[in-house]
Amino acid sequence: MIPDPQASLAPLQLDSLYDIVLSGGILMWPIALSSVVALTFVVERSIRLRERELGSRSYGRAILDALVASGPARALEACQREVRPLGRILRTGLERSERPMLEREKAVEDAGARELARLNARLRPLAIVAVLAPLLGFLGTVFGMIQAFINIALKEGLGRPELLAAGISQALVTTAAGLCVAIPAQAAYFWFRGRVERFGRRTEDLYLELDEALARRGAPAVPVAANAGAAP
Repeated sequence: MIPDPQASLAPLQLDSLYDIVLSGGILMWPIALSSVVALTFVVERSIRLRERELGSRSYGRAILDALVASGPARALEACQREVRPLGRILRTGLERSERPMLEREKAVEDAGARELARLNARLRPLAIVAVLAPLLGFLGTVFGMIQAFINIALKEGLGRPELLAAGISQALVTTAAGLCVAIPAQAAYFWFRGRVERFGRRTEDLYLELDEALARRGAPAVPVAANAGAAP
């Protein structure tokens, strides 16, 4: 059905933000869904990537103090008081206190890589939203441009720029919406990546101190009961 020419010449009424959003067309719905997904993961990662949840420096110091004062067995007990990524990494080294240094370091390095990979993998939805939201916006713009030129062709609108301007203005709404979702999602992704990287550096520093403490103690044996209780 060909739209009414008189209706198309009527001024576009965008009196509120809600009207502007509706003018973007059907692709505003997946963009809105992307914003909800991004907000959900921002809130969840803000909680899960707090220093206390990952393993604070004071928690690591408590493990080191237990090692210096009472040996690996007591340090393992300190690791088990709170289940934290930092504790799981340091526990790997404590459980191998009698092993050669290179073997112990390799085991701790692998454990740290697994923990960091797990933390980074849970940031992936933010990266996906940051990529898809502007693409959806650009797709909406392309559809809007196509529709605008079709309207001009059907209505013989050569020399009537108002027919083209109305369609383009509505099409650009989807691009703006996609960027409004993608920019905060991308910023949050890099912010959380920074938290994970700081956690990795903090863990590395603490493990170096733990390794030195084991070397000073001559790496005494870990009781079988304590070692068995520390297994995941």
